[in-house]
Amino acid sequence: MNKQILASEAVGLIKDGSTVVWTTAGLCCFPEEIAVALEKSFLETGHPKNLTVVHSCGCGDGKDKGMNHLAYEGLTERLISGHTGQAPRMGELITENKIETYLLPQGVMAHLWREIAGKKPGVITKVGLRTYVDPRLQGGKITACTKEDLVELMEIDGQEWLRYKTFPIDVAIIRATTADEKGNLSMEKEGLLLEALPMAQAAKNSGGIVIAQVEYLAKAGTLHPLDVKVPGVLVDYIVVASPENHMQTIGTQFNPAFVGDIKMPMDSIKPMLFNERKIIARRAAMELVANGIVNLGIGIPDGVARVASEEGIADDLVMTTELGTYGGIPGGGDDFGVAYNAEAIIEHEAQFDFYDGGGLSAAFLGLAQTDKMGNLNVSKFGKKVVGSGGFINISQNSKKVVFCGTFTAGGGKFEIKDGKIRIIKEGSVKKFVNQVDHITFSGEYASLIKQPVLYITERAVFTLEDGEMTLIEIAPGINIERDILPAMEFEPRISPNLKVMDSSIFYEDWNQLKNIIESGSQA
Repeated sequence: MNKQILASEAVGLIKDGSTVVWTTAGLCCFPEEIAVALEKSFLETGHPKNLTVVHSCGCGDGKDKGMNHLAYEGLTERLISGHTGQAPRMGELITENKIETYLLPQGVMAHLWREIAGKKPGVITKVGLRTYVDPRLQGGKITACTKEDLVELMEIDGQEWLRYKTFPIDVAIIRATTADEKGNLSMEKEGLLLEALPMAQAAKNSGGIVIAQVEYLAKAGTLHPLDVKVPGVLVDYIVVASPENHMQTIGTQFNPAFVGDIKMPMDSIKPMLFNERKIIARRAAMELVANGIVNLGIGIPDGVARVASEEGIADDLVMTTELGTYGGIPGGGDDFGVAYNAEAIIEHEAQFDFYDGGGLSAAFLGLAQTDKMGNLNVSKFGKKVVGSGGFINISQNSKKVVFCGTFTAGGGKFEIKDGKIRIIKEGSVKKFVNQVDHITFSGEYASLIKQPVLYITERAVFTLEDGEMTLIEIAPGINIERDILPAMEFEPRISPNLKVMDSSIFYEDWNQLKNIIESGSQA
């Protein structure tokens, strides 16, 4: 059987009403060529239509690629996803209540494929308890037209658990670098492995088909068996893509440092600008521990990796990403998810096995909105709901979680001089509010499991004590009555041991992090 077909032929195999799952992380491992062809087919013929579209990670470039190709009323009927922030057109359909939408934890979705492949009843986990995916709140249902319950609260041995229900898959669209004529797939130029194997297994055991997008076609039997990540028996069709539709990341066509072909000098990575974001990243980096295994989120948290590199301690800990990288320096911005000089890259679902079991020493995640009870919202911004990505899995199960963000949002300006910070213009949006709009992290659950939690900003550091937000540090140059309380909707508990943040991080040259970590003076 000749498995190679054109992208236009591949989308012709997708029947109306199908459940179609995709590998993706931004544009990493995303079959863009097939998505382009699917959009073209729908616009020209009206088919395929009424699809259930499923993907675990955010998918797109924030403009018109990725899931934006499927963002048409009539094409997508139901979306089950971990995050939609990179697909603004899909986000519009959600905001306008045009499609059924479930936004579930990324790690749960990465595990779903194995449960579907094994014909098991679902993913049974504590991940999501007391957050917006708990059925006592929203059950992960985002739009008013979304009715079916996909998440069930259970009790096992007197403890609460959530069951995320499985469902059959009609089409799996996955990506690799090379396919041989039998469909065996290798991933030598992919920055991540993601869930290609369990996704293909799930589709085949559901009676569905598997379509693989690749860059190269090889003669049968020429791939080394240890290099094959998906065996050919699981792959029905192969589409060879053009290079522009096979990006390694959102921002990079191909960088050999993302797959271990070269080792990039770490001093070639551009250092962070000296500003309030760097102050936050530095204070957060003081919570690192020697030989710790950590996860770094997108935004200010990925600055922790830059600070660690600048301070020469990157080799003293293991930085990971939820997509499966270990070691090196995680990429930031459009390269988020991959890593420079990684020591290992494992499968997405396997990484979340480790994370969910408490393998992380600490997690450094973004701080978008928080409240008096320590709840955090990073999944809903006004009317726009983007989902949690891996945030719920990571924040709920890490031994320590450190949330990093500016104190307010919307145009704040600062002067950092002589070891002090001064607020020149306050941000227009308060982030410390009476009640968060969406519970992506539950302060109540964190208190219940006695998890250490920190909230780090450029002017103050808070912790969660007895289930309540507590101020424990203020920055040099900051006054509580003038600079902190007026910028909050609630008055926090103030620690009787309130102290001033280390003034050394407010100077452009620091070079103190290694001593701090070796002495264990902060963490």
